[in-house]
Amino acid sequence: MKTFLKPLSFAEEQFYLLQLQRGDPEAKNILIEHNLRLVAHVAKKYQGCDEDPDDLISIGTIGLIKAISTFDPSRTSKLSTYAARCIDNELLMMFRARRKRSREVSLYEPIGTDREGNEISLLDIIESPPVDVVDDCFKRDSISYLLRYIRTVLSPKEYQVICCRYGLNGQEPLTQREIAENLSISRSYVSRIEKNALRKLRTLFPENQ
Repeated sequence: MKTFLKPLSFAEEQFYLLQLQRGDPEAKNILIEHNLRLVAHVAKKYQGCDEDPDDLISIGTIGLIKAISTFDPSRTSKLSTYAARCIDNELLMMFRARRKRSREVSLYEPIGTDREGNEISLLDIIESPPVDVVDDCFKRDSISYLLRYIRTVLSPKEYQVICCRYGLNGQEPLTQREIAENLSISRSYVSRIEKNALRKLRTLFPENQ
């Protein structure tokens, strides 16, 4: 079993990030080594995909290196949040690439289970509209990630408007005018709150990912 170095404290992380900005290559190595535990944590959820754990760690580490190289503290204060997303994206890109290279697909090979837990094959859905399974997985994961961290970047008012506007937490989606009436504020104010909230939420996702 591999052992990983303990994560850096917040103060230590900030110190090495500053050193990295000043061009210290050793700081980058330290940040990578102390965040490999995060790579293992993210890669763990893909261990049921018949992939070698070491391969998952290797690919995830590429995502970690990219995260450390492109991290912008002005956009998000936590390196771990940004790095986890980059690691996850790198693994998903690997699955996409392997899917494209695969030329031999058995119609009878199990590809998952239905809602009742029954095993299904490609033959079972061959007449259904084509579905990009990896993209669908990516979208579901992105939504889960967004809902997990949405409260960390939005103010209570912004969170309330976003929940009403997009029907989160089981609510029916409302128009900006309906939200304005419910909150006794102007529609233009609702629009400004929504735009500002969406701008903040975009900081949770690496650029171009």
